Amino acid sequence: MVIVQALLQALASAFDMLWEVLWPLALGFILSAVIQSLVSRSAVARTLGSDSPRSLGLATLFGAASSSCSYAAVAIARSLFLKGASFPAAMVFEFASTNLVFELGLILLILLGWPFLGAEFAGGVLMIVILALLFRWTLRPPLIEAARRQAQRGLRGRMEGHAAMDMSVPDGPFWRRLLSGRGVTAVSHNFWMDVTSVWTDIGLGLLIAGALAAWVPASFWQGFFLTSHPVLSQVWGPLIGPLISLLSFVCSVGNVPLAAVLWNGGISFGGVIAFIFADLIIIPIVNIYRKYYGGRMALYLLVVSYAAMALAGLLIGLLFQLLGLVPTHHPVVALVTGPTLNYTSVLNVIFLGIMVLMGWRFLRTGGLEMLRMMERPAEEHGHHDHAAHQDGGELTPGDATPHHRGH
Repeated sequence: MVIVQALLQALASAFDMLWEVLWPLALGFILSAVIQSLVSRSAVARTLGSDSPRSLGLATLFGAASSSCSYAAVAIARSLFLKGASFPAAMVFEFASTNLVFELGLILLILLGWPFLGAEFAGGVLMIVILALLFRWTLRPPLIEAARRQAQRGLRGRMEGHAAMDMSVPDGPFWRRLLSGRGVTAVSHNFWMDVTSVWTDIGLGLLIAGALAAWVPASFWQGFFLTSHPVLSQVWGPLIGPLISLLSFVCSVGNVPLAAVLWNGGISFGGVIAFIFADLIIIPIVNIYRKYYGGRMALYLLVVSYAAMALAGLLIGLLFQLLGLVPTHHPVVALVTGPTLNYTSVLNVIFLGIMVLMGWRFLRTGGLEMLRMMERPAEEHGHHDHAAHQDGGELTPGDATPHHRGH
């Protein structure tokens, strides 16, 4: 009975957090799907051909607008690299597409409050600047060429089919494209493919966070995060945060519930931010780097990324501390209260209804076949019929290939 009660308590904590962040997640994915439906990835690749400040700035903007799960972001970055983007620009795009996105900001706002939202975006930009400088100072052409040769071998990672799909509807005014039959279909497909690509990470993050919140005593966290040493904890938090993320195997927005538990346990403000940044150095993704770019580049990306994440977390934590913007530690609402009839519940019901409508459109327009293509390598997409069905805005699997440019 004790074990059953402990499990139920962990599941209840996980559900409470899910209910608290459901509508922000849905809204973030909808906004991302709209942008993906209107902006072609081929057009993005053509603007990222150098590591100039302009190209890196555009990579940051395009990445922030092209929300992806971490695995899809890594696959998209390789695709951009092979299409002509510079390696630094492709990496900046990858980091921006997981750390500067709508749904991440909304969940941080709901779970942890606006200071974390501000620190995430300010720190994300700072991390990208640090990353770009480290690339400029340490990344050598022979290493890039070796990475390109390895990338051209086409070894499989994850979500490569998702990365290869480009369902953008180019031509015409914004609202006409968005509200057309093909535009609505593209939004529904992008939405549900993003959701299905991250639901395991979100679920895993919620379950781990629920278990840690229910089972690990506060005294352990306080000792581990050195809360009795205020100065030392400010440095320790950003150093240990990315390492916890690396070992958690949780990426994308799924690590935000874990961040809430760590903050509840006493990790420093900068430690939370560094932990959230580190979704792109978890062990499975480092292994994909090895497949995509070779062992030397994988190790280089791990070291440089960790340095940028830890330094950005430390600096943004100190800056917010200096400005008096760091909130005091207090229990995260979602960890101590259950669902009630309030604005969150009302918005959840509304967005669940929207999700059902988009799901209906998704299923009616070949969505299940799209899902089956998500894990296939990009070259297999070419075996499908590239003809587009105009009636009702239907998309065939061929419409989602890199060769399809829309109608």
